[in-house]
Amino acid sequence: MSLPLPSGLSPSKVSSFKDCALRFKFSAIDGLTEPPQPHLAKGTLVHRALELLFCHDPADRTLPTALGYVETALAEVVADPENQGLELHDEAEFVADAHALVRNYFQLEDPTSVNAIGLELRLDVDLGSLRLRGIIDRLDLDPNGDLVVVDYKTGSAGAERYDRSRLSGVQFYAYLCERLFGKRPARVQLLHLREPVSITAVPTDQSIRGLTQRTEAIWRAVEQACERDDFRPRPSRLCDFCAFREWCPAWGGDPSAAPRPPRLGEPLDAAAPALV
Repeated sequence: MSLPLPSGLSPSKVSSFKDCALRFKFSAIDGLTEPPQPHLAKGTLVHRALELLFCHDPADRTLPTALGYVETALAEVVADPENQGLELHDEAEFVADAHALVRNYFQLEDPTSVNAIGLELRLDVDLGSLRLRGIIDRLDLDPNGDLVVVDYKTGSAGAERYDRSRLSGVQFYAYLCERLFGKRPARVQLLHLREPVSITAVPTDQSIRGLTQRTEAIWRAVEQACERDDFRPRPSRLCDFCAFREWCPAWGGDPSAAPRPPRLGEPLDAAAPALV
């Protein structure tokens, strides 16, 4: 039986399918939600604090202002329905670490010298039958009038191979900018706040072409998997963090036993409640 295609792909969904097709299905096709995780909530918090910082005029983008927004962002994160049930075993430590990440940001660049022309930009374009979408943390205009895509990361920078993988995600954003604004960004930049370290790459014809070819190939694989209802697990260290492991055949589970919301046109009693 064929399954409905997802409405589109984002960089995270591309990575999800490459990491494990079955986990992709549970999330993108079956619509299961994962329990809120403290590290993801902290990332959201830090992103929001920096977004609020850049709403100020350059001269007012100070460290005390940014640290003050950590508390503002914390209240928003806790109140978000998507974080219902979030457990912070030590809120003081959680906030202190968020403060440390914001302080590290100021080691990477001077926000008073940044010309941010877009914050948390939601972009989407069509690539053949595929809808590409993504959210850019920050889009800058440099002194030469060139676009710069900036992405904040609150986890560790990781190995070089992993860095290249993350940069390919930001190259994805560069492609969206080029399609929508008619101008290719001069560079894409990852600001790893944990270390802190900045990683920069320059989009080229070759990198953009490679990105589109890889994305189209993944979309074809998604189409085939949906047509055949064939999403296979790929066991790895990521399994330790997977919310769907109890239904994974690689761990003795049964995918058909997983709860899921009803699909369009399906009676409400034909599907079990979604995972919450």
